[in-house]
Amino acid sequence: MTEAGPEDNPAERKMRFLFQLRSRGVTDPRVLEAMERIDRGLFVRGQFADRAYEDTPLPIPCGQTISQPSVVGLMTQALGIGPRDTVLEIGTGSGYQAAVLSGLCRRVYTVDRHRRLVQEAEAIFRELGLYNITAQVADGSRGLPDQAPFDRILVTAAAEDPPGPLLAQLKIGGIMVVPVGQSDAVQTLIRVTRSESGFDYDELRQVRFVPLVEGLGQT
Repeated sequence: MTEAGPEDNPAERKMRFLFQLRSRGVTDPRVLEAMERIDRGLFVRGQFADRAYEDTPLPIPCGQTISQPSVVGLMTQALGIGPRDTVLEIGTGSGYQAAVLSGLCRRVYTVDRHRRLVQEAEAIFRELGLYNITAQVADGSRGLPDQAPFDRILVTAAAEDPPGPLLAQLKIGGIMVVPVGQSDAVQTLIRVTRSESGFDYDELRQVRFVPLVEGLGQT
């Protein structure tokens, strides 16, 4: 029998995972703690399961991806979430990002156009006891007007411009982080802050996300 190497040791794996995050700019202690608590391996299944702890995006069902951990961390960090905040996530995907958010705020609403993704994510949320997440099938480009306004909005799909309906659902003083740009080109991650007089925009970094698509998916 061969002796297990460091790569098989969960503690070593977690240390390397957190080191990767810090080395790529994720420095907020609350964000790092939230990401330490949520095991990304639960959200990556099938042939890519052995790559769950790499800092890379990976395919998931319905033609979508799970974002690379450092991007999840940087987007979460840019939101500046408070413990009493209500957060809207557009693009549930695997559910990993919503699970991280759930440890930082009062409530997360997450929507996706693909029913299969929402159902699979909900199963993991239940398994982890994350009862402050509400997931539903919806057209993310329209947000969730019935639950608005939100303290924070996170969009995990790229729009050509920050969507008007989402801007309208942001509280005064609220922050939205959204990738903006053409789907076939490099996109820019934008932080939008709503003030009494309008919206302020900050460019954060270059990213690449799947496009934000209107309507509901077939699955």
